[in-house]
Amino acid sequence: MENIKCLIIGGGPAGYTAAIYAARANLAPVLYEGLQPGGQLTTTTDIENYPGFENGVSGPGLMVAMRTQAANLGADLRSGIMARADLSSRPFRIGFDDGTEVSAESLIIATGATAKYLGLPSEEKFRGMGVSACATCDGFFYRGRTVAVVGGGDSACEEASYLATLCRKVYMIVRRDVLRASAAMQDKVKSTPNIEILWNCNVREVLGGLSGVTGALVERKGEGTFTLDIDGFFLAIGHHPNSETVSAWVNVDKDGYIITEGKTSRTNVEGVFAAGDVQDPLYRQAITAAASGCRAAMDAEKFLNDIHYSSEK
Repeated sequence: MENIKCLIIGGGPAGYTAAIYAARANLAPVLYEGLQPGGQLTTTTDIENYPGFENGVSGPGLMVAMRTQAANLGADLRSGIMARADLSSRPFRIGFDDGTEVSAESLIIATGATAKYLGLPSEEKFRGMGVSACATCDGFFYRGRTVAVVGGGDSACEEASYLATLCRKVYMIVRRDVLRASAAMQDKVKSTPNIEILWNCNVREVLGGLSGVTGALVERKGEGTFTLDIDGFFLAIGHHPNSETVSAWVNVDKDGYIITEGKTSRTNVEGVFAAGDVQDPLYRQAITAAASGCRAAMDAEKFLNDIHYSSEK
């Protein structure tokens, strides 16, 4: 069985950054890119808030650049999805969807989180063309325009409040007759003049054409359907961290996010580190994911150096 010094799972900004730092530290990193190489940024068009690009950069373009940089520095990039893990002892044993199994002296989990969608075919059709799950990422493109936010919790209220600072009009589409958000967030939304809450409503279709989203077909309970004219459609119904494969071994919170120690990337399992959205329920930005990938690689380097020093004593 192949034994890997530093194994990284996940090909988003956290994973690629970890590979860059690990390669420069001579850790001979092997990175398995997972189900969606490049992560959520591959579904984003232009990114204007990633430092270093005065005119912005495309999401796929940024991921290609990070991936190429990691490869140029010597990281071994492979296709494959982690299907099973045994973290009961080191070296850890990791199995992949194609039947491959490897062992690893250190493990960086950077499997990300998946935004929850409604499951509409039209929603998938217009993803990246007006459909988004990140107002901070994409709200800037809708300045002075009309958008809708789906959801009734704190995240939805935060997204709507942020978009209201940019957009002419923000509709909140809420399936119940109450918000699930905190009292403070409810007060903020209800007191913002350009936010309108549509109660007891569900989206049946996202409407649009070649240029992207133009509206939504909405059904109000007991009153039938109506068309909402919008330019952007934002989902704020939560994220799902991709931690199931390792959650039997590493500590996770009630929502499945991996718990790390203090400001480090260390988990409760010695030699296992977590980076990016799989351990970040709060910020979920490319820049914070990349930063946590850096920390994970540096933490892994220290761990490997420490055990090597101990074995020599």
